[in-house]
Amino acid sequence: MNQTIRVIRIFFLTMCLAAGWLVSYVIPDWHDYTLRAMFIGGCLGSLVVLLDMLLKGFSLRGMSALTFGLFIGWVAAKLITASPLMEFTADPNDSVVILMEQNIYLVRLAIFVVLMYLGAVLALRGKDEFNLVIPYVRFVPHGVDTPLVVLDTSALIDGRIVGICESRFMGYGIVIPRFVMEELGRIADAADSQRQAKGRKGLESLRRLREMKHLDLRINESSVGNRDKVEDKLIFLAQSLKARLLTTDFNLAQITEFHNVECLNLQVLVKALRSEIMVGERIEIKLVKGGKEDDQAIGFLSDGSMVVVTNGRPYINNLVTVEVKSILPSAGGKMIFAQIPNVE
Repeated sequence: MNQTIRVIRIFFLTMCLAAGWLVSYVIPDWHDYTLRAMFIGGCLGSLVVLLDMLLKGFSLRGMSALTFGLFIGWVAAKLITASPLMEFTADPNDSVVILMEQNIYLVRLAIFVVLMYLGAVLALRGKDEFNLVIPYVRFVPHGVDTPLVVLDTSALIDGRIVGICESRFMGYGIVIPRFVMEELGRIADAADSQRQAKGRKGLESLRRLREMKHLDLRINESSVGNRDKVEDKLIFLAQSLKARLLTTDFNLAQITEFHNVECLNLQVLVKALRSEIMVGERIEIKLVKGGKEDDQAIGFLSDGSMVVVTNGRPYINNLVTVEVKSILPSAGGKMIFAQIPNVE
């Protein structure tokens, strides 16, 4: 996209230089000022290109909003100035009357300027997204007041976002940048089998998300300038869209805080959803291996917490109901000691 814009700019500047030469060729008095005419044409073309660069980020949607706001302001001003309050008739030869007519003209001009300015500002500030499609205005209702969240590569590889969306707890419009999809493709094509598996898992998550009819899923085609790192692109895109960033990457979540971008970390959500185990509570768990003591067996909860079951060794590789006896905090979260009921 950037390369295409550069080619168009170069072509436009060339046409401006050619236009300057053509002017000097057509006007007889300018035959001796060909270089000067081409210089003027090049300067005018450069000013237009500079204006184009200054308006970077001002999309067609923004122009549509600006046009619509200016039109509404013009209509309001037209109605006010056409009212009887703005009509004034008297002797045209009276100097006082002429002065009052001039003042009324200035008042009308001020009304047009103020109302068109207010209309433009309110239209650009509003959250209603609409497109101006000549010759009619087409409103897009699904974009009204919809908060957005940008997904990164780690969230798609993690896969839990699919279950969250299937449960309809996701109240955001999901934005998946094109460069994230490309990165997943590169990971899936990697020579390392583990990276390849991660990439394919991320692509599978993306496929399942796109099949959900109830989900507001948007593919963003922005190339995000000349930024090389995916993290920088994600932060810039989230800032541009005024969106949140959804990730499982702890380091990326920390970086976003310095850029005033709100981050949704799936790991934090998982911790918040952990059920609180209480002493005396009975839980079902699969015992997977033996413990340090001869009669102990070990199992794990869905959140990774270790459960040490006394007298559980005979039940290894079986799903059993155990009763919690004590809970100790550990570096990994907590360690739970339990025993099988009715076993002394």
